[in-house]
Amino acid sequence: MTVYTTGLLWVGGAAVVAAALAYLIRRYGPDEGRAENNEAAGQVFTIVGGLHAVLIAFVLIALFDGVNAASDAAYREADGLVAVTWASDALSKDTGDEVRKLTRDYAETVINDEWPSLKSGNSFTSTGWTDLDRIREVVANAPADDDWRVDRKTEAANKLWDVYEARQDRLDTAGGGVSAVVWFVLVIGSVLAIGLPLLFGGPLMRTHVLIVATLAATITLLLYATYQLQNPYGGGAELGPDAFQAAVERFG
Repeated sequence: MTVYTTGLLWVGGAAVVAAALAYLIRRYGPDEGRAENNEAAGQVFTIVGGLHAVLIAFVLIALFDGVNAASDAAYREADGLVAVTWASDALSKDTGDEVRKLTRDYAETVINDEWPSLKSGNSFTSTGWTDLDRIREVVANAPADDDWRVDRKTEAANKLWDVYEARQDRLDTAGGGVSAVVWFVLVIGSVLAIGLPLLFGGPLMRTHVLIVATLAATITLLLYATYQLQNPYGGGAELGPDAFQAAVERFG
């Protein structure tokens, strides 16, 4: 099933369960004092619902920022590889050819070996760091007998350092997500926020049932979005290795 189909099932299921609970409580529960509970329960709901909404908002904003950071890191890393190749081409033909081969190998390692593991959220080992060290050695040992080549050599070294930093940022974003403690607070807060309106009263049962179902669907939708955005490389975000694929095409 697609992420949208699964989301609709979760949201619809939560709405149906909440509506059924609201109906059963209104149908078979005592009516005495129900209307009088509105003011007291409403005040508590305002506090609980407000705090819960703020928490979900902070979590979702952090996850959205994490997805953007992962995308930016991947493109900075791939663009840095291309810049290293271009700068190395000015040093010598042998150096340029070797750096181009190593950068292509590195990009293909990221695409074929690292990215599937990033998508599944599993730990992995690859030759990525070793490939970058080999590129650094080739650039460091390249001859530079005039100011132009010295400048190009410095540029290649600086861009390679940018690749190092971007790679570390990309790997750091893969280890994020929502901790178990935060999930515990989100789930318990959602149950409380949905449960309090069950204490409300009113003249029309269908209106009360619709309100509770809508609230449950909304909160479930936000929780589902939080779950899907935990891993920038999988789930609903699912960033692909497009930046590295484009870099491989530039290498020729």
